[in-house]
Amino acid sequence: MTAINLSEKLASFSEHWSPKTISTFNGHDVMVVKVKGEFNWHSHPDTDDFFLVIKGSITIKMHDGDVHLKQGEMYVVPKGIEHCPVAEGEAELLLIEPTGTPNTGDVTTAAKQQAI
Repeated sequence: MTAINLSEKLASFSEHWSPKTISTFNGHDVMVVKVKGEFNWHSHPDTDDFFLVIKGSITIKMHDGDVHLKQGEMYVVPKGIEHCPVAEGEAELLLIEPTGTPNTGDVTTAAKQQAI
């Protein structure tokens, strides 16, 4: 058993919007991801969407108002709510989702999940 160093995991890849699974927790994937620019509008009909900003800042656009997150802040988008994450500069996030949940809410458009 060893500790997981988030900085080391994040330093091991450079692509954006491609979550990497670093552990599992009670049937959930614990993932890190680098983001920059705008993702796509999407929703998760069966799960909430957890975002924790490790470095940088992001805005989660929603039709009822945007949520601005900076380093050390988190937000949970309720299931079924359409949203669009945006990062003006590169940001690093920790995500927790039920194992197998596609990052776009749709398996046909989702990034393939990888473990690191």
